[in-house]
Amino acid sequence: MRLEGRRESDNVEDRRDESGGPGGNFGGSRIPIGFPAGGAARGGGIGIVGLLVILGISWLLGINPLTLLDNSQTGSPVVTGDSGAATQGKVGQPSDAGGKFVAQILADTEDTWTRIFKQAGRTYRPPTLVLFTGSTSSACGFAQSAAGPFYCPNDQKLYIDLAFYDELRTKFGAPGDFAQAYVVAHEVGHHVQNLLGIIPKVDQMRRNASREQDSALSVRLELQADCLAGVWGREADKEGILDPGDVKEALNAAAQIGDDTLQKRAQGYVVPESFTHGTSDQRMRWFKRGFDQGKIDACDTFGASEI
Repeated sequence: MRLEGRRESDNVEDRRDESGGPGGNFGGSRIPIGFPAGGAARGGGIGIVGLLVILGISWLLGINPLTLLDNSQTGSPVVTGDSGAATQGKVGQPSDAGGKFVAQILADTEDTWTRIFKQAGRTYRPPTLVLFTGSTSSACGFAQSAAGPFYCPNDQKLYIDLAFYDELRTKFGAPGDFAQAYVVAHEVGHHVQNLLGIIPKVDQMRRNASREQDSALSVRLELQADCLAGVWGREADKEGILDPGDVKEALNAAAQIGDDTLQKRAQGYVVPESFTHGTSDQRMRWFKRGFDQGKIDACDTFGASEI
């Protein structure tokens, strides 16, 4: 990637000087919705069926769903009970190479989604990216490196232990700076879902879902985040910051963290009913769909009959 001279986001919170520990395995990016410590409070607004109808109409009419979703009826789930002690790290631009890299990627996602939201008459509220080592607290409960990078909708923060990038390269065979950028963009995709009200509605549905239904909802949510990461990637390519082969790096990373690939690697066989993030083929396909079409409308995984 061609990032020299690119701005860095100030929305980075560095907690790496706090408690730490060894980095853990990565089983796909984790988004702790529906399972925060103490449970999530129920919210109001349109139901999941209404949400899917809106997304379906948007797809058929070519309307950006941003213009149809009423932000006043949506919001992040609220954690009740003990979600861990409040933690605050140094906020600003990191000075190390790894921190500066993710700060640049975060900044570029801010520019992209601010522009897309503005075109729809909306305001984009950027998330905070938390850098930590080993473990830290979050509004979704205690965060550990073993969970991999994740987004917490309750505090609208992305959490990542940069040691994960070493495992992405060495253990999972997905090297490259754009593969690393894809990880950040995927979690930012979850933030976009949260701002659109998709996460709260899916979270409501999951509370009464069977295990099979819960798995299906989780997969569609994750694949949509992959697609939204692809939308960002398309904009980054337009800006001329991608090198030849960068998209291939992201597709390879998506393939290496598919549920089927991870299960085969860990246990030698696949259990489809336990999928939470989608197969390697699905993750690659939805990222590429977002990248090729460059529109949020292309990411309607909930309205798609097949994913």
